[in-house]
Amino acid sequence: MKRYNLIIIGLAFFIFGCTDSYIDEIIAVDPGPDMEAPEINLTYPVEGTLIRVTEQVTSITINAEVTDDIEIQSVKFSLNGSEIASFDEFKDFRRAMLQLDYDNITNGEHVLTVTANDLSGKTTTKTVNFEKVAPYVPIYDGEIFYMPFDGDNMELVSIRNATRIGSPAFAGTSVQGSNAFAGAADSYLSFPTAGLLNEEFSAVFWYKINNVPDRAGILTIGPPDPNNPTNMNNRTHGFRFFREGSPTNQTFKLNVGNGTNDNWFDGGGAASINPTVNTDWIHLAFTISGTTVAVYIDGQVVSQGTFPGISWTGTDIMSIASGAPRFAEWGHLSDRSFFDELRLFNKALSQQEIQTIIAAETP
Repeated sequence: MKRYNLIIIGLAFFIFGCTDSYIDEIIAVDPGPDMEAPEINLTYPVEGTLIRVTEQVTSITINAEVTDDIEIQSVKFSLNGSEIASFDEFKDFRRAMLQLDYDNITNGEHVLTVTANDLSGKTTTKTVNFEKVAPYVPIYDGEIFYMPFDGDNMELVSIRNATRIGSPAFAGTSVQGSNAFAGAADSYLSFPTAGLLNEEFSAVFWYKINNVPDRAGILTIGPPDPNNPTNMNNRTHGFRFFREGSPTNQTFKLNVGNGTNDNWFDGGGAASINPTVNTDWIHLAFTISGTTVAVYIDGQVVSQGTFPGISWTGTDIMSIASGAPRFAEWGHLSDRSFFDELRLFNKALSQQEIQTIIAAETP
């Protein structure tokens, strides 16, 4: 009973204590004058976005963030001058995370405009230009792979991105298009070989050499090496295109496996350049048939010989700008050179066909 009385007395003190002298009143906070116009952060698409898909008409998801110092009133989206969506209700009246799906993007250039208004009448407009590029159609007989490196690492025949290993970048210069691939230390691109391997094979591309380091893998399709899994060098299948030498003399070499042996195509002095003198882009190519292999520099044969036919057993990945991971034992690793306009073919190109490609792509 005493305990009950104590509780009653305590509650009484609490009730009488909850007066203006003990607890502050709830007072509305004046947000102050609306000084700033809304801010728009458009994260997709951004200026210069290229949309590459196989469909003639596709959809995109537009992502935008709008903020204001006081309150957002409305946000409108327009595409090519026509309004496609409008928002005027927001869970957070100072910050709106907006996502808009639009499903009628056709080939060509497009202009997206986002307009944000706040309660005081201030307006901000953000405009970006992007393009849906028409699906790539191979332009050469037997062409099955094309990577232009125009600011991305997408292969345009299959519309697939290569996997970046390390931190490869872009050159800021090119032979064709808007950019080229720039190799970096401990970096390269990896691409699956499904659909690329045939009895005949050719690769062509432009190359601007960086002679540091003085040896590097350039293009590699090789098998695993179960006998040396941490430093692979199984040369009985696939191929290894690489360079080695000194700062003033780099020789391009090709090694191709026929299933039991590796076959060497080393042109020696004919396949060599002086990187301190030849600082321009050069064109590299090699062709593999069931009877012959040839290596070309600027459309001229620098190494050629008979060959019984390539074996592709176990060769499931292609490395661009490195010998790693399948051709690592001899140190032919990442190449810091520039690469542009890489094309692969399901046939052994003739010298005339290679020279035609060079003529078409030469600036």
